[in-house]
This record gives sequence, structure tokens and C-alpha cells, in this order.
Amino acid sequence: MGAGTVASSARTGDEEAIRLAADGAAPAPGVAAPDPFATVRTAGYLKLLVLAAVLGVPISAGAYGFLALVSKLQSLTYTDLPKGLGFHGTPPWWPLPLLGVAGLLVAATIRYLPGIGGHRPAEGLKTSGSPAAIELPGVFLAALATLALGAVLGPEAPLIALSSGLSVLIVKLVQPNTPAQALAVVGGAGSFAAVSTLLGSPLIGAFLLMEASGLGGAMLGVALAPGLLAAGIGSLIFIGLNDWTGLGTYSLALPSVPHADRPDFAEFGWALVIAVAAALLGAGIRRLALLLQARVERHRMPVTVAMGLAVAGFAIAYAEGTGKSASDVLFSGQNALGPLLAHHADYSAGALTLLVACKGLAYSASLSAFRGGPIFPAMFVGAAGGMALSHLPGLPITAAFAMGVGALSVAMLRLPMTSVLLATLLLGSNGLTVMPLVIIAVVVCYVLTLRLAPHVDGRPAPAGGEPGPGAGGGPGPAVGEPGPGAGGGPGPGGDGRPAPVDPGRPGAP
Repeated sequence: MGAGTVASSARTGDEEAIRLAADGAAPAPGVAAPDPFATVRTAGYLKLLVLAAVLGVPISAGAYGFLALVSKLQSLTYTDLPKGLGFHGTPPWWPLPLLGVAGLLVAATIRYLPGIGGHRPAEGLKTSGSPAAIELPGVFLAALATLALGAVLGPEAPLIALSSGLSVLIVKLVQPNTPAQALAVVGGAGSFAAVSTLLGSPLIGAFLLMEASGLGGAMLGVALAPGLLAAGIGSLIFIGLNDWTGLGTYSLALPSVPHADRPDFAEFGWALVIAVAAALLGAGIRRLALLLQARVERHRMPVTVAMGLAVAGFAIAYAEGTGKSASDVLFSGQNALGPLLAHHADYSAGALTLLVACKGLAYSASLSAFRGGPIFPAMFVGAAGGMALSHLPGLPITAAFAMGVGALSVAMLRLPMTSVLLATLLLGSNGLTVMPLVIIAVVVCYVLTLRLAPHVDGRPAPAGGEPGPGAGGGPGPAVGEPGPGAGGGPGPGGDGRPAPVDPGRPGAP
């Protein structure tokens, strides 16, 4: 056996041992248990940290530019364009043509460009694998049409896919022979940089990607350190670009939070009620989205346009029925969460109930056909539902808001730690006060959600109810399942293998 063969075998054994340590599994017979921190002491790991920091600058700047473009297009299409055409304000019917066009653009992108425009959001938030370079234009265009023209999805999933794919592409261009494991860590670091401030704090973004990747064991810190470094760099870049341009940080924030008193026994009872309601509502939204998705994929063009028109119809029905703005239903809800809580006294129980119904149905339609992330709409619908219940005795507004956000987030994402953080860190000191209530609501809702999920071979189905593509279109585990992803092992979609064919694409089997 030659020296090269021996080195190759040793390297293979080390990589397998590290993989098993990351999974928390025992090593195979004949493979020594690895030192989980040996990697940190190597020169290659230090180079990886430097690379993550360097990539964090352009990737976070690109993410900032994408969010700024989406914000500008939303203002242009829904405010400036109707005024330019001579209307006094935005006509009530205005969302219809825009969302019809959005459906046409997204369907054409998925049908004719490589890949499938990113992961299918009805199947849950997925972080496994980086999209191949040829798929990035489709991910970008599908997300831009979805977000700018009013569909009810958020920017986090496209940002994760785009930043991960771009990071891997840059490294491949600079150093073509980079190992697949290093590429996976680089792709994860790019994802961290892109969502570093989107959810209000780099900590929440880090927990989201950590929990979604399923990474655990002794290698958790080793694999996540490059991503955390990139997230810190990305946060600084977002803050600096805001100071330079004045466009904003595009970070989730609640400027005005009503004071929360210490929880009492009645509020713990309400936590159980909200948990059960959120589990049922989340199951309904998800199952309807998956049911519609099957029809969308059989007739991509006409049904995607129909889903866009349906979203517009729900927004118009809410606006006409309550006198409120249709924007409460349109878009992801990221920018509307703060005003919703700040002006809670202006919303009656009936208006909030209609908002939950219309936004929930629009959310299902968007999940089935468009491309984007599921986090912000889940937070908004949960918040509105909690606020509607706060009109009943014994449930203060801030506690209701927080429990609704946490419970429906875990119902849709199946990420309990991330859901607790989303619902509490945004509330500042009030979040610490209501955290026990949020934890109870999230845990109970999480268990009920898993029990309500369809079963496959006697086991609960993964998030979304069925296996689906990863961020780049390759098959990958759903949220909450162990698997390769941000900071983990290499995932499909970015390694040159073909992505799955959309059933509605010409020539599809």
C-alpha cells in the first residue's frame, strides 16, 4: 500500500469519525473515537474562520441589497405606481393584477429556468445543501416576484439559499479543489451572514440555522463557529449600510411593547388554550397548502396565477370587511407586526378574527405555489390570533401576543427553541416576564403538532408532511430532522448533481 493510499485512508477515517461525532453516534468498529476539538487546532480550521469572516462582508452586503430592492419594489408597485396612473391612493382592487402577474412570473421561472426556484415552502423551512450556481437566477427571480408583488411569504428562505450558493460558488472559483465538507461549512457561514439581523438578533438567526440543520454532539460548536463569526460580521455590515444609506436595517423590531405584569394562574390556562388552537390552525394551514401544491404542480401556470388572485381576493375581502389596509393580509407581515401590536386598541375582536382567517388562507395559497420563507407569516397570524383572544377576560395583550407568535411559529416550523426566542427576545424586558407562558404554549403546541402530523411507516412525517427538495432543489431533510446543512456535512443541490424536475416542466416524467 502506497503512502498516498495510506494518507487517503486515514483522511477518510478521520472524516467519518468527525461525521459520527457531529451526529452524536458511536464510531464504527475499528474507527477510534475522534477528539472533537482536534480540528480547531489545525491550520486549516483557522483558514476556514478567516474565509468565513471575509465572505461575510460581500454576502451580507448582497443580502442587504436584496432586501432593499424588495422594499423599493413593494413601495413602487403598491404606492407610487397607482399615484402615477392618476389614482388617489391605492384602489381596493389593485392587488389583483399585481398578484396575477406575480403568479405568472413565478410559474414561468419554476417551469423554464434550472432548478425549481428554491425549496417548496409548503414542505417546511429547509437548510440542507447549497443550490448549484445554475439554479441561483431562478431562486432570485422567483423570490423577487413573490416578495415584491405581495404574496404572503418572507425573505429568509431565499436569502439562505442564495447566500449559501453564492458562498460555495465564490470558493469554488477561487479554489476549485476545496473538499465538500469545507464547502458545506462555507455555505452555512454564508447563510448565517445573510440572516444575521433579519430576525431581530444574530442570536435568533444562529439558533434558527443550528436547530434547522439538526447538527448536534460534540462537534456542534466546532462546526458553528465559522457561521457565528460570519453572522457577527454580517450584523456589523447591515448596521454600517443603514448608517450610510439610511434605508434601514431590515430587521424585525417592535418599537412599542405594552407593559407585561407577572403571569398569574389564569394566564397559564390561556397558554394551553392558545397551544391547542395554534396546533389545529397550523395543521390546517399546512395541509391545505400541501393539497393545493399537488394541484399547482400538475398545472403550474394557470393554478399559480389562480393562487395569486386568491391571495389578492382574501386581502380585498379583509379590507372591505374591516376598513383596514389590505397590506395587513399582503406580504410577509414582518413590517406589520410592530404596528399591529402598537395599535392593538384599534382592532376589534371581529377584525382580528377576520384577519387570522384571511391571512391564514392567503398564507396557505402562497405556500402552495410561490417561493419564500414561512417564518414571518406564521408569526403574524399567531400574533393576530393571540390578540383576538386577549379581548376575553384574564389574558393581557402582551402575553397573548407572545404566546400566539411562539405557538404558531412552532406549529409551522417545528423548531421549539427558535420559536421561544422569536416570541420573547423581540419584546425586550417584557419578553423575560412572559417567557414561562411562551415556553408552555410552545412545548404543548409542538407535541400536539407532531401528533397531528401525517404518519409515514408508523413515524410522524417530516415538516411539510412529505420529503422534499433542499434549499437548492436537491432532496434533503426537513426542518427538525438530522441531516447535512448549514455547518454540517455536504448536502445535495450544490455538488453538481441534477436537481429534481418540477412535474409541470416540459419534458418532465
